[in-house]
Amino acid sequence: MTKVLTDARSIRIKGRSFLAVVLSPDLPFEDWLGRLDDLASRSAGFFLGRPVVLDLSGLDIDRAQLKDFLEELAKRNVSVMGVEGARPSLIGPGMPPALKGGRASSDVDVSEVPATVTAAPQATEDQKADDEQPGVTPAQAPQPMIMESRPQLQSLMIREPVRSGQSVIFPEGDITVIGSVASGAEVIAGGSIHIYGALRGRALAGSLGNAAARIFCRKMEAELIAIDGVYKMADDMPETLRGHPVQLWLEDDAIMAEKIN
Repeated sequence: MTKVLTDARSIRIKGRSFLAVVLSPDLPFEDWLGRLDDLASRSAGFFLGRPVVLDLSGLDIDRAQLKDFLEELAKRNVSVMGVEGARPSLIGPGMPPALKGGRASSDVDVSEVPATVTAAPQATEDQKADDEQPGVTPAQAPQPMIMESRPQLQSLMIREPVRSGQSVIFPEGDITVIGSVASGAEVIAGGSIHIYGALRGRALAGSLGNAAARIFCRKMEAELIAIDGVYKMADDMPETLRGHPVQLWLEDDAIMAEKIN
């Protein structure tokens, strides 16, 4: 008797890759959580609704410590989707699964100097993405748009303003916005970011480890800017730059900026 292997009740399984924030904590966790709280207080909603991968490479901790740490992150609305670099014995029931095979990126730390280094958004390569198109999705919290992985694509052009609550993500290359980026919006690029309008939201360039990436904008009023994981908040930026055309780049792990004439 011939058995039907595929019928109307079969389950379709597809693979996709998604962009996630990778956090690399250090010990003691209490001090690191204090620095995380400082970042969250100065950029409200940064982790809200955003998938996070926890990189525990090199940390000598036990399962109880990891469980307590995950609970502290949950209290801060940090949604950990997976754990990377952990020994198999650390992962217990009810914990996020172990991940491996993520796309390589530069190492980043969190320091207490004004040009603080923080975790940069990186792509987790569970499997290759399919059937996704570039675009912008409005939402109450930033909702990442996942682009189909096409190596030949080098840039993405957005021909309209990016409104509050929207998120534009293009890890393959540069992003150009013909318009402004509103407060509460964000633009994340694997390459450079060009904004032909006011930058009032967040701009994160070189998100996969590109230290040569730059940020250009017609009017500098950003909430947060980052290049290759090094970030600056609005309070850290010189007042002389606000309201002016500006370009920003990375030099010796510090963000440099100058007006564009």
